[in-house]
Amino acid sequence: MVESLSAAAARRVALAAQGFGRPPGDVGTRQLNSTIKRLGLLQLDSINVFERSHYLPPFARLGAYDKAALDRLTFGKRSDYVEYWAHEAAIIPKDDLPLWRWKMDALRARDYDRDEWVRSNGAMLDWLRTELATRGPIAASAIEHDANTRVGPWWGWSDVKRGLEYLFRWGEAVSAGRTRFERTYALASAAIPHLLDARPSRQDAHRVLVERSARALGVATTSDIADYFRLKAADVKPSITELVDAGTLLPVTVRGWTVPAYLHANARIPRAIRADALLSPFDPVVWDRRRTERMFGFHYRIEVYTPAPQRTFGYYTLPLLQDEALVGRIDLKSDRQRRVLRVQSAWREDGASVDLDRVSGLLDRIAAWQELEAVEFAERGDLIAALAEHYPYRSR
Repeated sequence: MVESLSAAAARRVALAAQGFGRPPGDVGTRQLNSTIKRLGLLQLDSINVFERSHYLPPFARLGAYDKAALDRLTFGKRSDYVEYWAHEAAIIPKDDLPLWRWKMDALRARDYDRDEWVRSNGAMLDWLRTELATRGPIAASAIEHDANTRVGPWWGWSDVKRGLEYLFRWGEAVSAGRTRFERTYALASAAIPHLLDARPSRQDAHRVLVERSARALGVATTSDIADYFRLKAADVKPSITELVDAGTLLPVTVRGWTVPAYLHANARIPRAIRADALLSPFDPVVWDRRRTERMFGFHYRIEVYTPAPQRTFGYYTLPLLQDEALVGRIDLKSDRQRRVLRVQSAWREDGASVDLDRVSGLLDRIAAWQELEAVEFAERGDLIAALAEHYPYRSR
């Protein structure tokens, strides 16, 4: 029985649990399905300066694949996936939606108790329910209503969009695909009637979610496990105790960590990890910034919302993974009109060894996957000059 791990072994366990270190091969629907189910979700984000976030974790683990295949798999009419607020807005397996009934019910109760818009707009919500019943599935932009005008906060949402989002978070409406990244809504009673009667208890749902979190993380602290699906520690701790008693989780000490950890019983402890990847800011390997710093010694903050003069590394910097270390960060932009991948900045972590041949190869594979014909380098960052000089491919 494993009772302790070195920090390096813990990194390898975590990366293997996330699907890194496997030999490359052809990527089709089976491999994409397997990756999503291994992770438990793909987080969504609207930023598209390089590529939308949910496309990046499969590429990081599998290599080049057909994005249209992922679209069909996740957003198609016969998709086995839906969206919900698991971690943040995310694609999850459709059959997992009942695991979130407790959250939907809690959000509905809280919104009706505390939210003035909800209490004041019952007629709008009822009208939207009727609209979805008679016209759905439908996008917010396609609904004709005087209140469907983008105003105020909430990213310029209209009252129609806001109302649909409330129905979505309460589980009355579900995602029914996306068109140009705009979500389409359908009544749950029409889209997933076979799942409406499945209502696991809060305790049972948490036990399943905690086990999946721990399996996806490989080795993790209580706070790591709670963050994966944005659960509360008070709900997570009893489930961890149950899973320890069942032998599913094994208490371990990770040398250098100051808090107890748990190793999933099915976790692999590889002797080495071979990986070359640029990670989305919303990749599970780095989305918990405290875990990222504890596990990799990598302090990471996305600077999208930081004014340009105050940015340290760049607008959309992606952590650079080589084998089991985060060795740098690279800010990418896809210039689709010119068919150019722009390396806006590149930085080396203090004391890190960066294999420039492997970075060059990775950039070339990214450009080919994005159907871009050249790679251009700006002049920002302590790695950019060496990388630009080293990169051998100026056009495709």
